[in-house]
Amino acid sequence: MTSTFHGLEVGKRALYAQQAALSTTGHNIANANTVGYTRQRANMQATNPISIPGMSSYQLGTGVDVNKIERLRENYLDVQYRTENKNVGYWEAKSDTLGKIEELMNEPSDNGLAYVMNEFFAGWEELAKDPDSAASRSVVRQKGIAVAETFNYMSNSLEQMQTDLKLAINTKQNEVNSIATQISGLNDQISRLVANNYEPNDLYDQRDLLLDQLSKIIPITVTNSSNGMIDITVAGQDLVKGKQGNELEVLFGTDNGSDCVTDIKINNQSVEIQALQSGELLGRMESFGIQTLTSDGLKVTGTIPDMKQKLDALAKAFMDEVNNTHSQGYYMKNNAGTIEMVSAEDIPFFTGTTAKDMAVSTEIMGSLDMIAAAAKEGTSGGTSSGNGQNAQNIADLQAKGTVTINGTTSTLNDFYSNMIGQLGIDSQEAERMQENSEVIIQQVDNRRQSISGVSLDEEMANMIKFQQAYNAAARIVTTLDQCLDKVINGMGRVGL
Repeated sequence: MTSTFHGLEVGKRALYAQQAALSTTGHNIANANTVGYTRQRANMQATNPISIPGMSSYQLGTGVDVNKIERLRENYLDVQYRTENKNVGYWEAKSDTLGKIEELMNEPSDNGLAYVMNEFFAGWEELAKDPDSAASRSVVRQKGIAVAETFNYMSNSLEQMQTDLKLAINTKQNEVNSIATQISGLNDQISRLVANNYEPNDLYDQRDLLLDQLSKIIPITVTNSSNGMIDITVAGQDLVKGKQGNELEVLFGTDNGSDCVTDIKINNQSVEIQALQSGELLGRMESFGIQTLTSDGLKVTGTIPDMKQKLDALAKAFMDEVNNTHSQGYYMKNNAGTIEMVSAEDIPFFTGTTAKDMAVSTEIMGSLDMIAAAAKEGTSGGTSSGNGQNAQNIADLQAKGTVTINGTTSTLNDFYSNMIGQLGIDSQEAERMQENSEVIIQQVDNRRQSISGVSLDEEMANMIKFQQAYNAAARIVTTLDQCLDKVINGMGRVGL
């Protein structure tokens, strides 16, 4: 037979086990709204039974013990979440940049480039009707200034976007390095606790939350290491190796006058940029511009560099067409009170070669008479005041003049329309992909939360269950205490 003290030990173990379960439930309730928290559960198991001397047919139970407080988390869903998270970050970055470019272009509107160019050609149309009018010439010059300033503004704004993107890329670089340092520090703490048979569940939660944040910025591969530590690789390079966190560095340069990302290094080892495949950092870099090796050599590709290149090509074609037609006309020259018509062969209307430096020429700015509105009359080569044919020729460039830009032959209007149309298509695609990625990741997170998230209703039910078990265990101890009291203080006192 066992002693009555055996029952006290069983009751004590029950009290400890239910108390641990209650404490775990309280911890879950306290962190119900903590971001990244994983609900925990006290796993109970029966302790080893004992054999009763003289009674070999059975063993007597010795109670219960909490062998582990575990996190309820599914690793597969974590991997799936982080895989989709990088796509969310990538398309967010792309959609953000394309949306800002759309706002800059502001088409269709009365403030967009298309409207300003139309007004410019409309000014020439009016000048053709009254070529000697100083007012009409002034309108043409002002419309020309408006076109140049609009091109200037767009080019400068695109450059400012690149400057802002460079700051954003540097911020993301620092964020990656900060997270890598924090994870390596958590690896150190976890390894010391695991080596002493502890379960640092809350530290695991902190590390998993950091991994979620990191996966949105850059694609990562996570592998388990010794003593609860993890290793993180990015495109084959070690970002975190146990207790060591390495630094990621984005290198910038200039290629053919265009700012771009030239390389990425982790621990001073180059990483193939395209090997990143996705993530917010890649999305920002592709928007900023990346130097890539093509069959034609090194070339800068990216959302903003491509838009700048198209804008510069349009500006140059616009200036060339206007200047070529303008140079074929005649301007007015006042010679001692007599108006002479002089060839404008060396008088450009615009100067500059890009959208950034486009401007109305100093000759036109100096005198309205320098605007060549007249054209050659007949075969004689001369012209006269009141001739507005050249002004009409320039006005006709809007829809009739064909130019070759980037290998494509079209009118100036059509090229710009196609340019804006492609921007709209790219922006819609990025927005659609962002929405799709967010839907997918929300579905994955919902499944993850169904396992790892804290349900207050469930925890309240558990609390009542463990409370009742604790009360029952306490009752066992009280009952056995009374039994022992009877044995100790009541036996052997017959007749007293």
